[in-house]
Order: sequence, then structure tokens, then C-alpha cells
Amino acid sequence: MRPQQPSARPAGHPTVAGGMSPSAGPADLSAFLPVAGGDALTGAFARRAPMMPWQTDRRIPEEEFPRHVAAVFGAASPARRVAYVHVPFCHTHCLFCGFYQNPYDAEETHAFAGRLVREIEAAAARPLHRDGRPIEAVFLGGGTPTALAAEDIAAVVGALRRCLPLAEDCEITLEGRTHDFTPDKVEAALGAGVTRFSIGVQSFDTRVRRRLGRKFDRAGLLALLEELVQAGGASLVIDLIYGLPGQDATVWRDDVETAAGLGLDGLDIYALSIFPGVPLSRAITAGKTLPVPSLATQAESYAHAVGRFAELGWKRLSQAHMARTGRERSLYNQLVKTDAACLAFGPGAGGSAHGRSWRTVADLAEWSRRIEVGAPTVAMMAEGTPRRAVHARIRSQLEDGVFDGASVEALVPGFLAAAEPLLSAWTAAGLGARQGSSFRTTVAGDFWMTTLAAGLIQASETLGSTRERAGLHAGRAP
Repeated sequence: MRPQQPSARPAGHPTVAGGMSPSAGPADLSAFLPVAGGDALTGAFARRAPMMPWQTDRRIPEEEFPRHVAAVFGAASPARRVAYVHVPFCHTHCLFCGFYQNPYDAEETHAFAGRLVREIEAAAARPLHRDGRPIEAVFLGGGTPTALAAEDIAAVVGALRRCLPLAEDCEITLEGRTHDFTPDKVEAALGAGVTRFSIGVQSFDTRVRRRLGRKFDRAGLLALLEELVQAGGASLVIDLIYGLPGQDATVWRDDVETAAGLGLDGLDIYALSIFPGVPLSRAITAGKTLPVPSLATQAESYAHAVGRFAELGWKRLSQAHMARTGRERSLYNQLVKTDAACLAFGPGAGGSAHGRSWRTVADLAEWSRRIEVGAPTVAMMAEGTPRRAVHARIRSQLEDGVFDGASVEALVPGFLAAAEPLLSAWTAAGLGARQGSSFRTTVAGDFWMTTLAAGLIQASETLGSTRERAGLHAGRAP
């Protein structure tokens, strides 16, 4: 399902690795200049750069954890806030998924839910969780949160509402798979206060779904979604993935039209990411699955979907997310890409605040042991440099489709001059249009958004030290 905080679902491609990632060394922008004469949509670059949040962070040695944990958890954050709850269970391991952790077990998931409630209750006494701005969005992801029993879903959501200072209109998202969304779980979730359902559909085509290890066929999937639309009470969004094995243009266009006619509140469209070691990667290597559509085909699929939903009047919320109704805000996904603080719960969840990021213990048994004895669950912590705020601003603005170079120039003097070769070349290639210091992406620029972000981050790297010497380390804890 959806990866843990701090990043949103990667929108990469099997060929993203190598030569496209920003580094901390001298700026070499040649890799981010478009191919001469290449089509803006299908051939601007040889590959898409991966999203690499916090790549300049300094990993904190384990012996320093106590001091940093005390500083982070012991002070309220002035930033906007969200929370992420990780439920690490799945009934099956989908071929494409890089986030699988534990097989479903009824007793284990029930015990886990009880420990998760205890973790939330204990956190309520900490200034980081208790004080500061109201929490604007909570995301229960995984894994498969709907693998939990109905009463456990209600208990976890109830603990979040009871123990944390949630905003009155807090967006509470429950992510799940279609075969888990039984009527009793829907009723329990709505009764507990869930305001948003996010369902990983990937494709409506039965053959494509079977190849991915999905249980529902097209008819069963459509029946469930229609029931959820009729139930109301929470906004309903789904994920579609383009670039799946066997998903040709006809299948993808049918997926788009089917989604458009369901009465959804919103929809995400993602490019297939093939993570090393996952079943799909092994199947491709062994020649045991149908070919994966090319990068050019992926680009055409993205452009078709964006154009079709625009024709239908859907609102663009980000590079990969569209809303049909005003109920869909996608607030967690919007805020987590900025410098908002994120409170993390559950094994393998990622959090961030006060210029640090951390990851909780991913091993379920070890996480459970620590909860039982009241020990800290932090397994990894990193300290951000001033570049973190710069990188987050670049990424989030390009996600929104309008990059304001002046806002980065204010943080890193000289940035606009350093980025000028890229912005000029991208404009000439049809990836965007400029107005003053702003750069507004085209649909082609949106498809290549991660590569554009990586290029601008690279342009800022040689100038980051100037800001560091000035001591402008925003968001650090006392």
C-alpha cells in the first residue's frame, strides 16, 4: 500500500537509478538538461529522477538518541501538524509492493491494535503531541489498515480522537484494500470518526489485477465501490497505477473512464515503481510476466488521464491527485510534502519535527516488546540541515505546478542565477512557462516533475553552505 511518511508514493520508473539524483557536491546540471529535439512529454529525459526526501540529513548515532528524542518530543512544534499511523499487515504480498512487512493473523492484529492504542495514549502526555497547532490530518496507512477487525479500527481511531488535539475538521484517512472493506468495518470506521477512505485499486481490469495478486475481479470491485459511494459519510478516493504489466493503452483508457463514472470524490494516478527485490522485479528479471510499458507509454498514459479529468471538470490538487468534489482535500498528502511536523505511530512509521526525522522500529516483535515495557520506539533519527527546508519548498511547489523561484532565492541567495540554465532550457523544451521568477509546469513538466525537482535541488546545493554559515537553521528544537 502507501509508503510510510515522510514521502508520498514514489512516482518513479524501473530505469530511474543512476545519474539523476541530486548530490551534495558541486552542481553539475547537465543531467537535468532536456534531450535536444526530444518530445517534451515522451522524450525530454532518458529517465525520471527518484524523489529522495531528506537526502542531506545527518544520521544521528544511536548513543545520541536520548538527547535528541528528549529535545524533539519535549517541545511543542510551531509548524502545522499531521499524524501517520502504520498498520503493518497484509493478506497477500502484491507483486509490485515494496512495503510488505507481516502476513495477516487475526490474533496478532488484535494484539497489535491494543498496543497501538497504548502507544497513542502514552504519547498524549508529550509536549510534541499535546501542545502546538491542532493536528490537521491523520493517515492510517500500511500495510493494510483495513486488515484490522472492525472493533480494532474503532478502538485505534477512537484513541486518536481522544488523546490527540485534532482540528475540528481534521481529515482522518483510512487506507485499505477492496476485499477488506466489509460493511461492519465501514460502519465502525464511520462511527469512530473516519472522514476519508483511500482504496488501492491500481486497475479495474481483471487480468491485470490477477497478475498483481489482487483478489477482487472487476465486477466485485465495482460493486464494492458503488456501495461505498452510496454509503456516504466519508469522502472516497482511489489509486490507479499506470505502467503495469499487460496494461496497454486500451486498458488504461478504460480504467480512466471507469473511475470517472463512479461518483468518487478524488483519485490518485501513479506511475509504476519497481522496487528491487519485490516479487514483480524478480518476475520481470526471470521473464515470467508481461512486459512493462515503456517510459514514453507511461508519459502518454499520464497525459491522457490528466487531460480527461480536466475535461470533466475535476480539480488538480497536485501532480498526481485530482478532486471531483469539494469534500476531497488530500490534506495529509499535501502537508507531508512540506515542512509540517508529522507524528508517527506503529512499527516502521516515519515522523518529523524540529528539524529532525525519525523512523520507529519496523520489526513487529521488537516494537511490541518496547511498547510492553514502555521503552522508546525510535530506531533511526536524522538531523536536517537548512537545505531540508529548501528541498521541501522546491518539491512541494512543483507538486502544485507553480514554482516560485523568488521564495527559494530568499532562502538561498544566488539560486535564481544558478538555476537559470535549467529554467531556460525547460521553457524552450515545452516543460513549462515563465512569468518573472515563477515557472508554471505544462502537463509534460508535471510528468517529469521529480526530475525537475532534482535539478533545482542540485542547483541549490552549491549555495546551501552560504545559508548554513548564516545560521538560518529553521525549525530546530531548543
